[in-house]
Amino acid sequence: MHLLNLTIETPGSSFIQGIMAFAFYYPLFMAYLWMIGGLYYYFHWEKKDKDSHKPPYFNDYPAVTVVVPCHNEGLHAYETIDGLLDLDYPNYEIIAVNDGSKDDTGKILDDIASKHQKVRVIHLATNQGKAMGLKMATLMSQNEFLVCIDGDAILDKDCITWMIRHFISGPRVGAVTGNPRIRNRSTILGKLQVGEFSSIIGLIKRAQRIYGRIFTVSGVVAAFRKSALHQVGYWSTNMITEDIDISWKLQTNHYEIRYEPNAICWILMPETLKGLFKQRTRWAQGGAEVLLKYADIFSSWRKRRMWMVYIELVTSIIWAYVIVAIFALWLLGNFITLPETLRIRDILPGWNGVILAFTCLIQFAVSLFIDSRYERNISRYYYWMIWYPMLFWMISTVSSVIGFPRAVFRNKKNKAIWTSPDRGLAEKTQNEN
Repeated sequence: MHLLNLTIETPGSSFIQGIMAFAFYYPLFMAYLWMIGGLYYYFHWEKKDKDSHKPPYFNDYPAVTVVVPCHNEGLHAYETIDGLLDLDYPNYEIIAVNDGSKDDTGKILDDIASKHQKVRVIHLATNQGKAMGLKMATLMSQNEFLVCIDGDAILDKDCITWMIRHFISGPRVGAVTGNPRIRNRSTILGKLQVGEFSSIIGLIKRAQRIYGRIFTVSGVVAAFRKSALHQVGYWSTNMITEDIDISWKLQTNHYEIRYEPNAICWILMPETLKGLFKQRTRWAQGGAEVLLKYADIFSSWRKRRMWMVYIELVTSIIWAYVIVAIFALWLLGNFITLPETLRIRDILPGWNGVILAFTCLIQFAVSLFIDSRYERNISRYYYWMIWYPMLFWMISTVSSVIGFPRAVFRNKKNKAIWTSPDRGLAEKTQNEN
């Protein structure tokens, strides 16, 4: 009987089935695409490093500048800079930028600089934005290689060594993105993000490295070749996500970006729904701004390796709008009589939902297997990930729908200045005290 119904469907029901199929098959297809690419990356490159257990050795260690842009980082400045002073790399300096902070960040950075010759401080009188802070520090540095981190991040001791090897082996490498790890895990949101950075972000970067181009470096930990930055005009001060923009600037100018999973950086992430939603909306808006800025890449055959990254991002935004439309039509159908072409009777997941959930668990298992080297007992977060599609897909979907029009209508003449992010419940408690 069910097969008979399929053969006599109206055009309207075919349309609805089409958008429902897209909503289901798109994430399913992408999940297996990321898994295949991530596993290939692991066995082709990563496993060799895992088996050696040692960072690379160089006859000559090039000088590196570690750049730390700060805005109201008084709670974290000592911890972050102290960690940098303890890095296992023989030839580096630290430039910290106090970007118009309203707290005691400037005093703390000056205190550190007065005790350590490796540390220099730049003070900007007003909030100029992260991009400007990065650019000012880069111009003050005399070194060809830079490692840029956030003011609340803690680098692994061998992080620089792992990243620098790519610049030494690849003259066209313009940037290297590191491997951020979550260090605040006091809530379910924190635990879910542990799995997310492994199974979603880390796996995607591995796969994109295999397939040709990486969508973005991690703004919290990335290394750059200064001459490449100079050629592309440094970071754009009017883009809401400077890390995505500089990634596209470099790659559309034929520089290569590599992912280095051994470059571990411990970071703080939002642990409230409000903070998480604000962060993801900013990311979505930044991605949409890049789509608008680089829409001309299809006119150049030399930029063809960025085409698939562009198309995938466009498709993901369309998917978000489709999901919202499906829910909206279903909700409206409960109150008013809709035309048959727009009627959605049920949104409860059936067998397709089971397949999608099972695929998500496979993806999480694959990524946690790959990342088990970088974090002990990471597998204990696996069982929390059953909540990921329900919570994070909803947040990502809504943020994409909101972020796109924000990108379209935002005045690009204005600088993208700092706003203090949510760094978890521990920081909130400290501020309240």
